[in-house]
Amino acid sequence: MNQMEKRETAQVFNHSKMDVPFKRPFNQLVRFCWEQALSCLFPVVIFASLAFTKVVPLPFLPRYDWLLIICLLMQVWMVRSGLETKDELKVITVFHLIGLALELFKVHMGSWSYPEEGYAKILGVPLYSGFMYASVASYLCQAWRRLTVELINWPPFWMVVPLASAIYLNFFTHHYWLDIRWVLSGLVLIVFWNSWVAYEVNGTRYRMPLALSFVLIGFFIWIAENISTFFGAWQYPNQTDAWSLVHLGKVSSWLLLVIVSFLIVATLKQVKGKKAAE
Repeated sequence: MNQMEKRETAQVFNHSKMDVPFKRPFNQLVRFCWEQALSCLFPVVIFASLAFTKVVPLPFLPRYDWLLIICLLMQVWMVRSGLETKDELKVITVFHLIGLALELFKVHMGSWSYPEEGYAKILGVPLYSGFMYASVASYLCQAWRRLTVELINWPPFWMVVPLASAIYLNFFTHHYWLDIRWVLSGLVLIVFWNSWVAYEVNGTRYRMPLALSFVLIGFFIWIAENISTFFGAWQYPNQTDAWSLVHLGKVSSWLLLVIVSFLIVATLKQVKGKKAAE
Protein backbone atom coordinates (compact mmCIF):
# COMPACT_ATOMS: atom_id res chain seq x y z
CA MET A 1 0.00 0.00 0.00
CA ASN A 2 1.51 3.35 -1.01
CA GLN A 3 1.49 6.51 1.08
CA MET A 4 -1.51 8.01 -0.75
CA GLU A 5 -3.64 4.91 -0.09
CA LYS A 6 -2.57 4.89 3.56
CA ARG A 7 -3.63 8.53 4.00
CA GLU A 8 -7.01 7.87 2.34
CA THR A 9 -7.56 4.80 4.54
CA ALA A 10 -6.67 6.81 7.66
CA GLN A 11 -9.07 9.60 6.65
CA VAL A 12 -11.94 7.13 6.15
CA PHE A 13 -11.15 5.54 9.51
CA ASN A 14 -11.03 8.92 11.26
CA HIS A 15 -14.31 10.01 9.67
CA SER A 16 -16.01 6.80 10.76
CA LYS A 17 -14.72 7.33 14.31
CA MET A 18 -16.11 10.86 14.28
CA ASP A 19 -19.47 9.74 12.94
CA VAL A 20 -20.07 7.15 15.69
CA PRO A 21 -20.45 9.58 18.63
CA PHE A 22 -23.06 11.56 16.69
CA LYS A 23 -24.95 8.56 15.34
CA ARG A 24 -26.26 7.23 18.65
CA PRO A 25 -27.57 10.58 19.97
CA PHE A 26 -29.32 11.11 16.64
CA ASN A 27 -30.87 7.64 16.77
CA GLN A 28 -31.92 8.22 20.37
CA LEU A 29 -33.55 11.52 19.43
CA VAL A 30 -35.43 9.90 16.54
CA ARG A 31 -36.63 7.09 18.80
CA PHE A 32 -37.66 9.57 21.50
CA CYS A 33 -39.64 11.64 18.96
CA TRP A 34 -41.26 8.47 17.62
CA GLU A 35 -42.39 7.40 21.09
CA GLN A 36 -43.70 10.91 21.73
CA ALA A 37 -45.60 10.83 18.43
CA LEU A 38 -47.23 7.51 19.36
CA SER A 39 -48.13 8.93 22.77
CA CYS A 40 -49.80 11.90 21.03
CA LEU A 41 -52.03 9.70 18.87
CA PHE A 42 -55.27 10.80 20.51
CA PRO A 43 -54.48 14.56 20.31
CA VAL A 44 -53.34 14.16 16.69
CA VAL A 45 -56.66 12.53 15.77
CA ILE A 46 -58.51 15.42 17.41
CA PHE A 47 -56.49 18.02 15.48
CA ALA A 48 -56.92 16.11 12.23
CA SER A 49 -60.67 15.87 12.83
CA LEU A 50 -60.89 19.59 13.55
CA ALA A 51 -59.09 20.36 10.30
CA PHE A 52 -61.04 17.83 8.23
CA THR A 53 -64.48 18.86 9.48
CA LYS A 54 -63.58 22.52 8.97
CA VAL A 55 -62.71 21.96 5.31
CA VAL A 56 -65.18 19.17 4.47
CA PRO A 57 -68.72 19.68 5.82
CA LEU A 58 -70.20 16.35 6.94
CA PRO A 59 -73.91 15.56 6.36
CA PHE A 60 -76.78 14.86 8.78
CA LEU A 61 -75.22 16.25 11.96
CA PRO A 62 -73.58 19.52 13.04
CA ARG A 63 -69.78 19.60 13.15
CA TYR A 64 -69.52 19.49 16.94
CA ASP A 65 -71.56 16.28 17.04
CA TRP A 66 -69.38 14.63 14.42
CA LEU A 67 -66.33 15.55 16.50
CA LEU A 68 -67.91 13.87 19.52
CA ILE A 69 -68.59 10.71 17.51
CA ILE A 70 -65.02 10.65 16.18
CA CYS A 71 -63.59 11.05 19.69
CA LEU A 72 -65.80 8.27 21.06
CA LEU A 73 -64.86 5.91 18.23
CA MET A 74 -61.19 6.74 18.71
CA GLN A 75 -61.43 6.04 22.43
CA VAL A 76 -63.14 2.68 21.84
CA TRP A 77 -60.57 1.69 19.21
CA MET A 78 -57.61 2.57 21.44
CA VAL A 79 -58.91 0.36 24.26
CA ARG A 80 -59.91 -2.56 22.03
CA SER A 81 -56.60 -2.45 20.14
CA GLY A 82 -54.59 -2.49 23.36
CA LEU A 83 -53.04 0.94 22.80
CA GLU A 84 -54.77 2.05 25.97
CA THR A 85 -55.38 0.00 29.11
CA LYS A 86 -58.63 -0.03 31.09
CA ASP A 87 -56.88 1.68 33.99
CA GLU A 88 -55.75 4.46 31.64
CA LEU A 89 -59.33 4.74 30.38
CA LYS A 90 -60.48 5.38 33.96
CA VAL A 91 -57.92 8.17 34.34
CA ILE A 92 -58.94 9.69 31.02
CA THR A 93 -62.61 9.59 32.00
CA VAL A 94 -61.80 11.50 35.19
CA PHE A 95 -60.02 14.15 33.11
CA HIS A 96 -62.96 14.35 30.73
CA LEU A 97 -65.26 15.20 33.65
CA ILE A 98 -62.77 17.66 35.19
CA GLY A 99 -62.29 19.38 31.83
CA LEU A 100 -66.02 19.50 31.11
CA ALA A 101 -66.69 21.13 34.47
CA LEU A 102 -64.06 23.77 33.73
CA GLU A 103 -65.50 24.34 30.24
CA LEU A 104 -69.02 24.86 31.58
CA PHE A 105 -67.77 27.49 34.01
CA LYS A 106 -65.44 29.29 31.61
CA VAL A 107 -68.03 29.52 28.83
CA HIS A 108 -70.57 30.80 31.36
CA MET A 109 -68.07 33.50 32.41
CA GLY A 110 -67.40 34.48 28.78
CA SER A 111 -63.74 33.41 28.74
CA TRP A 112 -64.35 31.68 25.39
CA SER A 113 -67.25 30.31 23.40
CA TYR A 114 -68.37 27.58 21.01
CA PRO A 115 -70.32 29.53 18.40
CA GLU A 116 -71.39 26.65 16.15
CA GLU A 117 -74.59 24.62 16.51
CA GLY A 118 -74.72 21.15 17.98
CA TYR A 119 -77.19 18.72 19.52
CA ALA A 120 -74.70 17.38 22.07
CA LYS A 121 -74.20 20.69 23.87
CA ILE A 122 -74.78 21.49 27.54
CA LEU A 123 -75.13 25.15 28.47
CA GLY A 124 -73.29 26.14 25.31
CA VAL A 125 -70.49 23.58 25.73
CA PRO A 126 -70.19 20.70 23.22
CA LEU A 127 -69.46 17.36 24.87
CA TYR A 128 -66.48 16.73 22.61
CA SER A 129 -64.61 19.50 24.44
CA GLY A 130 -63.97 17.21 27.40
CA PHE A 131 -61.95 14.96 25.11
CA MET A 132 -59.45 17.76 24.55
CA TYR A 133 -58.57 17.58 28.24
CA ALA A 134 -58.77 13.80 28.15
CA SER A 135 -56.25 13.80 25.29
CA VAL A 136 -53.71 15.48 27.59
CA ALA A 137 -54.23 12.67 30.11
CA SER A 138 -53.99 10.14 27.28
CA TYR A 139 -50.62 11.59 26.25
CA LEU A 140 -49.31 11.50 29.82
CA CYS A 141 -50.42 7.89 30.37
CA GLN A 142 -49.05 6.74 27.02
CA ALA A 143 -45.71 8.52 27.46
CA TRP A 144 -45.44 7.23 31.03
CA ARG A 145 -45.74 3.64 29.84
CA ARG A 146 -43.75 3.89 26.60
CA LEU A 147 -40.81 5.74 28.16
CA THR A 148 -40.89 3.84 31.47
CA VAL A 149 -41.19 7.10 33.42
CA GLU A 150 -39.95 7.16 37.00
CA LEU A 151 -40.22 10.05 39.45
CA ILE A 152 -37.22 10.95 41.60
CA ASN A 153 -37.63 12.81 44.92
CA TRP A 154 -41.40 13.02 44.50
CA PRO A 155 -42.89 15.25 47.24
CA PRO A 156 -45.17 13.73 49.89
CA PHE A 157 -48.87 13.18 49.26
CA TRP A 158 -49.93 15.88 51.74
CA MET A 159 -48.08 18.53 49.70
CA VAL A 160 -49.06 17.39 46.21
CA VAL A 161 -52.83 17.04 46.64
CA PRO A 162 -53.51 20.49 48.21
CA LEU A 163 -51.26 22.14 45.60
CA ALA A 164 -53.06 20.45 42.69
CA SER A 165 -56.44 21.33 44.22
CA ALA A 166 -55.45 24.97 44.72
CA ILE A 167 -54.25 25.25 41.09
CA TYR A 168 -57.50 23.80 39.76
CA LEU A 169 -59.69 25.94 42.03
CA ASN A 170 -57.84 29.09 40.97
CA PHE A 171 -59.22 28.63 37.44
CA PHE A 172 -62.63 29.28 39.02
CA THR A 173 -61.95 31.62 41.94
CA HIS A 174 -59.84 34.17 40.05
CA HIS A 175 -63.06 35.45 38.45
CA TYR A 176 -64.29 36.54 41.90
CA TRP A 177 -61.08 37.00 43.86
CA LEU A 178 -57.35 37.46 43.27
CA ASP A 179 -55.60 35.53 40.52
CA ILE A 180 -52.82 33.76 42.39
CA ARG A 181 -51.43 31.75 39.48
CA TRP A 182 -47.95 33.24 39.91
CA VAL A 183 -47.96 32.47 43.62
CA LEU A 184 -48.96 28.91 42.77
CA SER A 185 -46.26 28.74 40.09
CA GLY A 186 -43.71 29.79 42.70
CA LEU A 187 -44.98 27.10 45.07
CA VAL A 188 -44.59 24.54 42.28
CA LEU A 189 -40.93 25.52 41.87
CA ILE A 190 -40.36 25.27 45.62
CA VAL A 191 -42.18 21.95 46.08
CA PHE A 192 -40.60 20.30 43.03
CA TRP A 193 -37.18 21.96 43.14
CA ASN A 194 -35.37 18.69 43.80
CA SER A 195 -37.73 16.49 41.79
CA TRP A 196 -36.69 14.84 38.54
CA VAL A 197 -38.44 12.78 35.91
CA ALA A 198 -36.44 9.82 34.59
CA TYR A 199 -37.32 8.11 31.31
CA GLU A 200 -35.90 5.42 29.08
CA VAL A 201 -35.07 5.45 25.37
CA ASN A 202 -33.70 2.29 23.79
CA GLY A 203 -32.54 0.93 27.14
CA THR A 204 -30.72 4.13 28.15
CA ARG A 205 -32.01 6.15 31.10
CA TYR A 206 -32.19 9.95 30.98
CA ARG A 207 -33.61 12.51 33.34
CA MET A 208 -34.62 16.15 33.45
CA PRO A 209 -35.91 18.54 36.14
CA LEU A 210 -39.62 17.97 36.63
CA ALA A 211 -40.35 21.72 36.49
CA LEU A 212 -38.70 21.88 33.04
CA SER A 213 -40.94 19.07 31.77
CA PHE A 214 -43.97 21.06 32.96
CA VAL A 215 -42.84 24.11 30.99
CA LEU A 216 -42.14 22.12 27.82
CA ILE A 217 -45.50 20.33 27.85
CA GLY A 218 -47.34 23.58 28.62
CA PHE A 219 -45.62 25.38 25.73
CA PHE A 220 -46.47 22.66 23.21
CA ILE A 221 -50.08 22.63 24.40
CA TRP A 222 -50.18 26.39 23.78
CA ILE A 223 -49.04 25.70 20.21
CA ALA A 224 -51.77 23.06 19.96
CA GLU A 225 -54.27 25.62 21.26
CA ASN A 226 -53.39 27.97 18.42
CA ILE A 227 -53.97 25.17 15.93
CA SER A 228 -57.27 24.29 17.61
CA THR A 229 -58.63 27.84 17.58
CA PHE A 230 -57.51 28.27 13.97
CA PHE A 231 -59.71 25.31 13.03
CA GLY A 232 -62.60 26.58 15.13
CA ALA A 233 -62.43 24.19 18.11
CA TRP A 234 -63.43 27.16 20.26
CA GLN A 235 -63.15 30.92 20.09
CA TYR A 236 -61.69 33.59 22.34
CA PRO A 237 -63.39 37.02 22.44
CA ASN A 238 -60.54 38.60 20.44
CA GLN A 239 -60.99 35.97 17.71
CA THR A 240 -64.64 36.75 16.98
CA ASP A 241 -64.02 38.80 13.82
CA ALA A 242 -60.86 37.05 12.66
CA TRP A 243 -58.44 34.48 14.01
CA SER A 244 -55.41 35.81 15.87
CA LEU A 245 -52.59 34.23 17.83
CA VAL A 246 -53.56 33.13 21.32
CA HIS A 247 -51.97 35.46 23.84
CA LEU A 248 -48.64 34.12 25.10
CA GLY A 249 -49.90 34.66 28.64
CA LYS A 250 -52.13 31.63 28.13
CA VAL A 251 -48.99 29.51 28.42
CA SER A 252 -49.16 30.07 32.19
CA SER A 253 -52.73 28.75 32.24
CA TRP A 254 -51.81 25.65 30.26
CA LEU A 255 -48.69 25.22 32.37
CA LEU A 256 -50.79 25.10 35.53
CA LEU A 257 -53.32 22.79 33.89
CA VAL A 258 -50.51 20.45 32.82
CA ILE A 259 -49.21 20.47 36.39
CA VAL A 260 -52.66 19.49 37.70
CA SER A 261 -52.87 16.75 35.06
CA PHE A 262 -49.41 15.46 35.84
CA LEU A 263 -49.99 15.51 39.59
CA ILE A 264 -53.23 13.54 39.27
CA VAL A 265 -51.66 10.93 36.97
CA ALA A 266 -48.53 10.68 39.13
CA THR A 267 -50.54 10.34 42.34
CA LEU A 268 -52.70 7.58 40.84
CA LYS A 269 -49.55 5.82 39.60
CA GLN A 270 -48.04 6.07 43.09
CA VAL A 271 -51.18 4.65 44.72
CA LYS A 272 -51.36 1.83 42.18
CA GLY A 273 -47.67 1.03 42.68
CA LYS A 274 -48.08 0.81 46.45
CA LYS A 275 -51.09 -1.49 46.12
CA ALA A 276 -49.16 -3.74 43.71
CA ALA A 277 -46.27 -3.93 46.17
CA GLU A 278 -48.51 -5.03 49.06
